[in-house]
Amino acid sequence: MKNAAGQFVAPAIPSITAAAAGAIEKLPPTTDYRVSIVNAPGAAAYPISSFTWLLVYQRQPDATKGKKLVDFMRWAFTEGEASAAVLDYAPLPAAVGTQLIERLATIQVGTAS
Repeated sequence: MKNAAGQFVAPAIPSITAAAAGAIEKLPPTTDYRVSIVNAPGAAAYPISSFTWLLVYQRQPDATKGKKLVDFMRWAFTEGEASAAVLDYAPLPAAVGTQLIERLATIQVGTAS
């Protein structure tokens, strides 16, 4: 498949991670990540790529469940990334993982909405 620059890029896990990296570079720090990475910039970016999203309430009223959710997401964005390719998912670019870990701090646990 040809990318936005007209170069052939094979559908592979590294080329999907490259698409995510190319798309993320232009996002503002306050992004909510609801973006398309189809035809993302970059010579190694596979043109038909997409994110998988988690929709999470910023205010988690149940302290126990909220903490478990945040802990799971922290694991997924760090150690869990090692399992992504084995499960046929493309790992997130390192910069995105760092941004998402930082964003976890904005989730309020044990507060009513």
